[in-house]
Amino acid sequence: MTRKPEGPLRKGWTTGACATAATRAAWQALLGGTFPDPVSITLPRGETPSFDLVKSETGPGWARASIIKDAGDDPDVTHHAEIIVTLRRAGPGHGISFHAGPGVGMVTKPGLPIGVGEPAINPKPREMMIAQITELAAQFGVATDVEIEISIPGGAEIAQKTWNPRLGIIGGLSVLGTTGVVIPFSCSSWIHSIHRGIDVARATGRTHVAGATGKTSESAIQALYGLPDDALLDMGDFAGGMLKYLRKNPVAQVTIAGGFGKLVKLAQGHMDLHSSRSQVDMDRLAETARHIGASKTLCDTIKTANTARHVLELCARENVTIASIIARQAREAAMATIDGACAIEVVIFDRQGAMIGRAGAFEQHAPQE
Repeated sequence: MTRKPEGPLRKGWTTGACATAATRAAWQALLGGTFPDPVSITLPRGETPSFDLVKSETGPGWARASIIKDAGDDPDVTHHAEIIVTLRRAGPGHGISFHAGPGVGMVTKPGLPIGVGEPAINPKPREMMIAQITELAAQFGVATDVEIEISIPGGAEIAQKTWNPRLGIIGGLSVLGTTGVVIPFSCSSWIHSIHRGIDVARATGRTHVAGATGKTSESAIQALYGLPDDALLDMGDFAGGMLKYLRKNPVAQVTIAGGFGKLVKLAQGHMDLHSSRSQVDMDRLAETARHIGASKTLCDTIKTANTARHVLELCARENVTIASIIARQAREAAMATIDGACAIEVVIFDRQGAMIGRAGAFEQHAPQE
């Protein structure tokens, strides 16, 4: 994980904002013969950024403009990607249509804001581009009959670093952004992806999903149940973001899988498990150990332990099975958050992927297709 730099962070612009600016530039060139460079747009919250053009090309009935995405100080995988928009005049009555060029994905599974068979260009960027087309068409006195194609060179490769393949978005990236602004190190994009994963799982009839804190626990729980990729939610540290959405959008069975340290935090009531936003209460962990038979000496040592992993090692030496009670407490915390909407299981794995604690176990089943 990229560490957040010190000091004030510079905001950036979403792929949707870049595509909107490129759309305006290409449409203006197609209608008036010249490209505005830089090109300015107004975003949904009133910001008016300007973008320099990289490409500005025209031909019979078409125009193309491109912009290099600047994500500011956010570790966005699409930072410095080239967003290319090609506009082509369409016949009378055609209206505005969107098309995926190379590097932009296509939607293949239900449950997303865009329907199956559509290019992965989200509703708000579409709305922003349509507004530009409509505004300039009115100025020039023409109809809004145009095809908008977006492409992102290398997008298919970049998309492998995103949740798109798991969400059923095939062949490239999505054009995203509800505000047009990238907030550096924001949690919102991750939580948004968790929500979309739940939507896809529900729409495809999944009855069992799993959210894991990391890759080891995710691989282990997938192997345990034979879960398909689209039943796996990239929960990471955002247990609360997952559980609160599931409360309103339930799936029958939900497994939470993770390492001991992260799930101790959940057991202690934390819904954000990141080290910068929650800490293990060692005194409380010592009290938990005391309730299951740990000696006073062990409990005193736990209070001054460096990490939860250290506590696990200390308990193992005295055959105190603390992971099992932590799994039970974590399940209770999750159940309180989800308010009965789903059945909950919690499974704790060690760093090698071996199960060391479990509560609310579901019945084993054949791998889901």
